[in-house]
Amino acid sequence: MFFKNKKIERKVTLEKSVLDSVITFCKMKHPNEGILILKGKSKNGQIKIDGLAIPPFNFTGPTFAGFPHSFLPFDNSYIGIVHSHPSGSAEPSVTDLNNFFGLVSLIIKSPYDDDSIFAWDSGGNALPLSINDKSETEKN
Repeated sequence: MFFKNKKIERKVTLEKSVLDSVITFCKMKHPNEGILILKGKSKNGQIKIDGLAIPPFNFTGPTFAGFPHSFLPFDNSYIGIVHSHPSGSAEPSVTDLNNFFGLVSLIIKSPYDDDSIFAWDSGGNALPLSINDKSETEKN
C-alpha cells in the first residue's frame, strides 16, 4: 500500500506582545547576541507563538548565543528559539542550522524593530511570518 505524503506548508504567527519583549531583550543584550525559547502551539503547519522562556545556563557573545538543550525541563509548549544578530544580517549561519531547536527559528537583526525579524526552518528556508496584534483585533 502506498501512502501519499501531504506537504505541509508552514506559516508562523507571532503575538505583538511577544515581539515587543524580544525587541526589548535584544536591545538590552546588544552588542552581544541574545537567545530566548519560543513557546506556543503548532497544528497543521500553523505555528502560533504566544510566549517566551529564558533558557537556563545560556551563554552569549558578540557572534554567538546558545544553551545546553539537555538542561531544559520537558515542556511541550517549546516550539523553537529566537536569537539576535547584532551584525545586521538575518540569514541563519551554519552554526545556527547545526544547533536548530524545535520547529522554527526566529532571527532578529539590528536595529531590532518590527521589520527586522524573520522565520526559518531547519533547512535554512524562509517561512512566512505574520504579527498578530491582539489590541487591533479587539478594537474591531
